[in-house]
Amino acid sequence: MAATRSTSADLLHDTALVSATAPGRHLLLVTDGNVAPLYRERVEAVFEGRALHTVVLPPGEQEKTLARHAELMTALSRLGASRDACVLALGGGVVGDLAGFAAATWMRGVRFVQLPTTLLAMVDSSVGGKTAVDLPEGKNLVGAFHQPAAVIADTTTLDTLPERELRAGLAEVVKYGALGDADFFDWIESNAAALLSRDAHALSEAIARSVRHKAAIVARDEHEGGERALLNLGHSFAHAIEAEQGFGGMVHGEAVAVGMVLAGRLSERLGLAPAAPADRLAALLQRLGLPTALPEDLEAPALLGRMRLDKKNLSGRLRLILWRDIGRAIIVPDVDEDQVLATLASSG
Repeated sequence: MAATRSTSADLLHDTALVSATAPGRHLLLVTDGNVAPLYRERVEAVFEGRALHTVVLPPGEQEKTLARHAELMTALSRLGASRDACVLALGGGVVGDLAGFAAATWMRGVRFVQLPTTLLAMVDSSVGGKTAVDLPEGKNLVGAFHQPAAVIADTTTLDTLPERELRAGLAEVVKYGALGDADFFDWIESNAAALLSRDAHALSEAIARSVRHKAAIVARDEHEGGERALLNLGHSFAHAIEAEQGFGGMVHGEAVAVGMVLAGRLSERLGLAPAAPADRLAALLQRLGLPTALPEDLEAPALLGRMRLDKKNLSGRLRLILWRDIGRAIIVPDVDEDQVLATLASSG
C-alpha cells in the first residue's frame, strides 16, 4: 500500500506536503490535456528549481497503450533519470495506470506518486498498486504491481470534474457497497442526491469509506491471489465492453455499472441470488445517471470472446465475481459460458 495517503481540500496548494513526496533529483510529471490547463502550473511551481519534465497526454482510455508507455520511457531517458527518480501522475485513472507502469518499468522500478483528480481515481485506481496499459485484444493485459509511495487526493479538484466523470466515479463507490458492505450501500441510497450535487461532506465520506474498504482487502491480498479478486465485481463484463468498443465508447465507470448489473443477473440465472438485489442495484445506478444495460450494437458472442482473455480466468475457464446478495460477493471459478451468453443476450 501507499506509504502515505492524504485526502482533503486544497492539498495541491500545500507546497511542503507535495514537495516531500518526491525527494529525488529527476522528476517526471504525467498529466493529460484536460487536467493540465487546470493544475499543471500549480504542481510545477512546487518543484521549481528541480529537474522536472512534464508530459501532457491526449485524454482518454485509448491513449493507455504501449506506444505511450514507450514515450514516457524516452522522456525519462532524456531527463537522465536514475533510480532515485520519481514519476508523478496528475489526473485520473488512465494517467495513473500509465504513469505507474512507467515507474514500475524504468530501471526495474522507481518512486511513484499519485495526485488523483477524478473521483474514480481517488476511490479506486490510486489504491492498491495496479498499473497497466491496454492492448487491442483487451484492457490492462500488460502491467505490474507497483505501489505508490504517496497519494495526495485534493478533493477541491472534484469541483472541475465533468458531470459524466463524476457519475462514472460513483459507480466504483457503489461497487464497494455491492461487494462487501451492505450498510454502505444503504448509505449511498440515502445520500445519492447529495453525492450528485457534489456535497463536500458526502463526497468525503464516500471517498473515505471506499478507500478504507479497498485498502483492507489489498492489505490482506496485495497481488490478487484470492480475496482481492472480489474488487473486480462487474469488471469482467466491463473490460469486455470497453475493449469491444475500441476504448472509445463507455468510460470505465459506465461499463462497470452495466457489468455489475450483468453480474447480478447472472447470479440470479445460476441460482446464486434472487432477483431483488440486482433490481435494487439497477435502480440505484439509474438514480445516479448511469447505464444499466448493454448498448444495442454489442453482440453477446463477441463480448464472451473478450471475457475469455480476462486476467482472473484460470486454466481456460471463466472465473467471475458474482454475488449472493448486496454486500456478499463471491468468486465463482468455473462459470458455464452458455449461461453467460444468455445473460449478455438478455441485456439491452
